[in-house]
Amino acid sequence: MEQSGTKPLSEKPEKFKGGDFKRWQQKILNYILNALDDSLYDVYVVCKTAKELWESLEKKYKTEDAGSKKFVVGKFLDYKMVDSKSVVSQTEDLQKIIHDIHVEGMVINESFQVASIIEKLPPSWKEFKSYLKQKRKEMTLEDLIVRLRIEEDNRKNEKGLVSSMEAKANVVEGSSSKQRPKFQKTKKKESHYIPGAKGKYFKKIKGSCWVCGKQGHRA
Repeated sequence: MEQSGTKPLSEKPEKFKGGDFKRWQQKILNYILNALDDSLYDVYVVCKTAKELWESLEKKYKTEDAGSKKFVVGKFLDYKMVDSKSVVSQTEDLQKIIHDIHVEGMVINESFQVASIIEKLPPSWKEFKSYLKQKRKEMTLEDLIVRLRIEEDNRKNEKGLVSSMEAKANVVEGSSSKQRPKFQKTKKKESHYIPGAKGKYFKKIKGSCWVCGKQGHRA
C-alpha cells in the first residue's frame, strides 16, 4: 500500500475478472490519483475508494464546467460592436469566443455565426447590415469577413478623401480672404436741383457760374 501523501507509480490496472474486487478497486483508485496533478493529488488522496474520489471530482468540476459554459455563451450573446473600433477586429473577437464555445463542447453552426455577426454590426453600418441580411443565406463565414473587410477599407478611403477635400477648401478660403480688398464706405456727394437750369441736377462745386456769375453751381 502506498503511504498517504505519496503519489503512486503510474501503473495501468488489470481488467476486472470478477474476483478480488477490493484489490482491483484500490488499483483503480491509485490509477485515478496518479492521473491528477500534484496539487490536486494532495487534496484527493484522503478518498478511500475510487467511487468516493470520482464523486468528489464530479461534484466540484462538473459544476464549474457548467458555470464556464454559461459564462462563455453569455459573453457571446452580450457582445455588441461599436463604431469606435474596427469592425473586422471585433469580428475576430467574436470568432475567439465562438472557438471557446466549441472547446466547451457546444457547437454553433456556420449559418448562425454569420447571422449573429451581421446582427451585431454597429449603428453606422445600418444600411450595409440590411444588405447583408438579404445575402446571408448564400454566405459562408469567410465570405462575410471578406465583405466586411472590403466595406471597411472603402469607408476609410472615403473618409480620407473627404478630409483631404475639406482641408483644401479651408486653405483656398483662407488665402482668398487675405487677398480680398477692403473697401471703406464713402459719403456720397449731394446733388441739388437748380431751378432754371433746364431741369438738370448739378453738383455743388466751388467757383462761379460762367453764365450768371453766382457761386455754388455751374451751367
